[in-house]
Amino acid sequence: MGEQQHGKFPQDVIDEYSALGVDLVALFSAGHLGTRMGVEVVEASVERVVGTMPVEGNTQPYGLLHGGASAVLAETLGSLGAMLHGGSTKIAVGVDLNCTHHRGARSGLVTGVATPVHRGRSTATYEIVISDEEGRRLCTARLTCMLRDMKPGDPVHAQAANRP
Repeated sequence: MGEQQHGKFPQDVIDEYSALGVDLVALFSAGHLGTRMGVEVVEASVERVVGTMPVEGNTQPYGLLHGGASAVLAETLGSLGAMLHGGSTKIAVGVDLNCTHHRGARSGLVTGVATPVHRGRSTATYEIVISDEEGRRLCTARLTCMLRDMKPGDPVHAQAANRP
């Protein structure tokens, strides 16, 4: 794992998870679905999560960016913000996702920016704005995640248990 990947997370957060034996970048990645769709998290903090996704390969039959692809990008970024807010003792679980699609995109790279609307003890809500390469808003999404206490067998514990 290169330094470039580590640069997108605040050092104190990297240290917190490293102390648990957890690879932060792998834990907070877009997962298998995000990998298949080309989602890349470029920046991640409690206050702002930024990620990109190509339009190519993520279109509907009319050749436009699929609304579901926008939803995947939005949920990935908002969930990451909620998990960072909850810290290493909480798991963020999405309970509500709302997406409004304003315009289509046929090519290029789209960028999503997630910012907090509410950061509480048991829930976190993020607004995610997805734009095209010209900065035009394609989609506005809102994600609310429930923050629940970490339990044995949750991803952080499982990842730490599988370390060599």
